[in-house]
Amino acid sequence: MKKIMFVGRSECGKTTLTQALRGDTIKYHKTQYVNHHSVVIDTPGEYAQVATLARALGLYAYEADVVGLLLSTIEPYSLYPPACAASCNRPVIGIVTQIDQEKGNVERAHNWLKLAGADPIFHVSSYTGEGIWQILNYLKEPGDVLPWETEEEANQQRTVLSDKNREF
Repeated sequence: MKKIMFVGRSECGKTTLTQALRGDTIKYHKTQYVNHHSVVIDTPGEYAQVATLARALGLYAYEADVVGLLLSTIEPYSLYPPACAASCNRPVIGIVTQIDQEKGNVERAHNWLKLAGADPIFHVSSYTGEGIWQILNYLKEPGDVLPWETEEEANQQRTVLSDKNREF
């Protein structure tokens, strides 16, 4: 499976998506450092938000096959400047997260990622599982065995223990 590095501001859903892609129980965890999982590099949001830390993302991109720019539907602005994907030496995909949010704007987030140069762009909810299968299929290489055998299994509701505001 291709290794992907998730980039995005704090609370856009990078760690939650990592848990969902692995089939783990969803529980809030603030990422404090770069986490290497089997096929995911989960980066802290501060790396994308603070210029002095952003240089490290360029170095970690060398360890990935694909860079995923994450943007939540509830973001008030885009963190990514136009055509920023062109400066990356890896394929850059877009991932619109939190598509299940009532006040979210999927179309706006999609357009911002498109403007940044991400292609393709996936829409996903880590809580409902929607879009998980499409990301896994994109990352799949010949001979890979996915954690789920069907799209219905991959896109099923996840067990959520806590989010950033409360425990369930």
